[in-house]
Amino acid sequence: MEMSLADPKGLIRESYAIEGITAPECRSIFLDWALSLAAATDVAEALRVLLSHYGPGRNDHPMTTVLTEALTAPPKATRRGGRAARLSPDRRG
Repeated sequence: MEMSLADPKGLIRESYAIEGITAPECRSIFLDWALSLAAATDVAEALRVLLSHYGPGRNDHPMTTVLTEALTAPPKATRRGGRAARLSPDRRG
């Protein structure tokens, strides 16, 4: 994937150029970046391209952390309640 497809507006590039940028600012930029991608873009591939381009030697940069976390699969959803959890065991059926 070309860099122009992975970062169409240059938002990630600019975030690495901002001196003293914070993690919350990087998360906000990341959201803008995600919304600017074309619908057919493979997001995981774009993230890998960005990390391979900007990440080396910048492990302590907050955007590197945000991009790396975005590649991590979210935890598996589990049921947390609902009607069955509110009923006593003898009333379930």
